[in-house]
Amino acid sequence: MARGPAEVSFPGDKNRKRKVRVRGIKKASKEIQQRLDTNLETLLEDPESFLPEFRCELGKPRRDMVAMTLREVDYVSQKRHDRRWLSKRMVKRRGDIVCRALAGSLLAAGEEDTSTVSVYNSPIYGASSFIRRGNGKQSHMVGIQNFTHPKLRLLVWDDHAKAGHWFFSWEGGFVCSGTEAKAPEEWIESSLKNSSVTFSRDDIRWSKGLEKEIVENEQITDSGWLKLNFGDVVVGLCSSSLSKTKDEPFVPSIALGMMPPKISAVVDAEWMWRPKGWPEERELPEEGKERLNEVIQAWMNLAVPDDKIARACKDAILGSIEEGFISGNHWFADDSRDELLIHLQGTDDERNALAVILDSFEGGVYVRRDGVVLDSENDVIRFDDSSCHSILIALWEKYGLGVLEELFGITDEEASMILNRQIKRKQGFGAFLRELGESLSTSKRLDRLPWESDSLPSPLNFADNLVRGAVENGIASTVSKARKGKGLDMAMGWAWLNVHNRTESDAWRFDESSRDKGGDWVPALQALWDAAEDLLLKDNLDAIEDYKAAMGWLTEVTGVQV
Repeated sequence: MARGPAEVSFPGDKNRKRKVRVRGIKKASKEIQQRLDTNLETLLEDPESFLPEFRCELGKPRRDMVAMTLREVDYVSQKRHDRRWLSKRMVKRRGDIVCRALAGSLLAAGEEDTSTVSVYNSPIYGASSFIRRGNGKQSHMVGIQNFTHPKLRLLVWDDHAKAGHWFFSWEGGFVCSGTEAKAPEEWIESSLKNSSVTFSRDDIRWSKGLEKEIVENEQITDSGWLKLNFGDVVVGLCSSSLSKTKDEPFVPSIALGMMPPKISAVVDAEWMWRPKGWPEERELPEEGKERLNEVIQAWMNLAVPDDKIARACKDAILGSIEEGFISGNHWFADDSRDELLIHLQGTDDERNALAVILDSFEGGVYVRRDGVVLDSENDVIRFDDSSCHSILIALWEKYGLGVLEELFGITDEEASMILNRQIKRKQGFGAFLRELGESLSTSKRLDRLPWESDSLPSPLNFADNLVRGAVENGIASTVSKARKGKGLDMAMGWAWLNVHNRTESDAWRFDESSRDKGGDWVPALQALWDAAEDLLLKDNLDAIEDYKAAMGWLTEVTGVQV
């Protein structure tokens, strides 16, 4: 079968204009075009408009990159109306790289049509429009043609920043401090004012969640805070304020106003926090201080998000402690195990189980919040969570058998069965331990009875089973069983229902002979139940003789022998 044509043509197609979309350029909006025209016109009048104020001494052009650029800018400035020369300079490989972009921008300034612009996309600075001419770096042309923008104009000086020079830009100024990072007071004021966190206006600044006295006196708080020192300006930054800066992180909101964007060069940061219970007069471990400094430096270098810095700082300190117990953000000394157990959230049964586990540890253990259990290199026992249930879930598989043996005396196959059942069910440990204790308590109580059910003849064994069931699960649980007896057991079931006044609407279930016999056995069975209540539920151990006597009476009236 013949294949159809790859493309269908129509009359007039050859004369019809086709739109071709070129990536990276666009038609400038009226606002963008007006801004670029204004900037380029100003640049043509004064090519040095994009230069910062130099508050430093410059070296010789051969050794000082900034001095060399300034010399080249002056030369290009003199040639700014020579379009032929600019056309050559903007593609020249040799010479100052900034001046290559400057030459292209000056050439664009002399053009009438500036409606078509290129788009510079940066993950940090966003999208910016500029007119591309020549082989200069795009970022340089963006910075030169947007020299009124406080952040974009810094892009021109990225290579100079790599060479060791520092630049600071804000709404009201643009300064180069040379090879030493000296942040101007105006820059600090403007940066803090326009940052993503709102601060109070004073010599001492503080964010929401702090007070002036806390920052001024460097007080420790439970949640912790960052003390930032900008030379003469001290700033208190609360962790809760940092957790709300997802749209615009705090560090970039300040760092993007300088080149290179490293606020660690102009800010000294300190984390104001210690674990609860840690003595005030005792210094934190040196290893913890070193880790803490690494975390803060990573945060200032944009490697740690704002909402993670508080947790990372606390972990740096907690992870360096080599003794005692740690629960969440609380520290307890080696001899304060009882205080640790009281602090943990849970029932007494859960605390008792955890106490058994703590006694079985032979070294340090770290139970993470996700349930992973790690061996520590030191002797500290650390729980990220403060819930007994969460800790027991993590430790149960390895230490559960010891708990069952120590608290309940359960061993061997029975212990393994209970252990595995709890691992699968993951029942709340408070309820699990309580129910297990109650079950064992009832089982031990039932051991007081002088006979095993299997050793008694019918219907005495049926009566004994009903007594055991009522003690273990309540009288209501035995009603159904009492109705289902056969032969003499049916008569005993009728007697049991009479003892507990449960015969309403049940007479039809029993034949007349069973009702007659059962009615005769009621007094003896009542005596048996009364004795069982005293012995098993009221812990009257002397009632065992009454139980034996009642069973003898029941044996006599039923006509069977024990």
